[in-house]
Amino acid sequence: MEVKLAPHSIYAESTPNPATMKFVSNRYLIVDGEVYEFNNKTEAEVSDLAKELFTFPFITGVFIASNFISISKSSLVDWDDVLLELKAFIGDFLNAEGSKIIDKEKLAESKAVHKREPNPEKTTINSPRKEDLTPIEIKITEILDEYVRPAVESDGGAIHFHEFKDGVVSVVLKGACSGCPSSTMTLKTGIQNLLMDMLPEVKQVEAING
Repeated sequence: MEVKLAPHSIYAESTPNPATMKFVSNRYLIVDGEVYEFNNKTEAEVSDLAKELFTFPFITGVFIASNFISISKSSLVDWDDVLLELKAFIGDFLNAEGSKIIDKEKLAESKAVHKREPNPEKTTINSPRKEDLTPIEIKITEILDEYVRPAVESDGGAIHFHEFKDGVVSVVLKGACSGCPSSTMTLKTGIQNLLMDMLPEVKQVEAING
């Protein structure tokens, strides 16, 4: 007997970043724990959803994770003027057959091409593999995953550990958190204080926009 899934239902949430809105589905969009960020239509070739969203001239960024999509816009339009249109568009896309949120085959091909032909003008910030982490770095990632990641995702973003060097923890911010006016304050008063309280080796936390 075929199990019929409930259709996607979309609602919008504001984020601390006024240029970014979070569109949440009642179903998971990404089930492998990965996050995907696209800054233009060329980067979005591996995602039918992101590629179609970039046909809207005011969209400047698309971030897809778990059960939500964070969309960043230019200052040329107000959210009130485009919110309903975007909600309807995303709902129609997700409930249509055939279109892929992330095309795994294209993604694999894209990674292979970048590996063979690196672009010197573009630096990709990757998180280190767990097996390459030191004991203190493992503790840092565990604290971020348990205490910080859920709150960041609720704001439509993502945070990843990058490196720990000379007492400084570097983290990568993506989605709504990337370029957010309040992210620096959150980083200093929240994340930095948390890590310093729990790990005396940590002296400072700095952010890298992904």
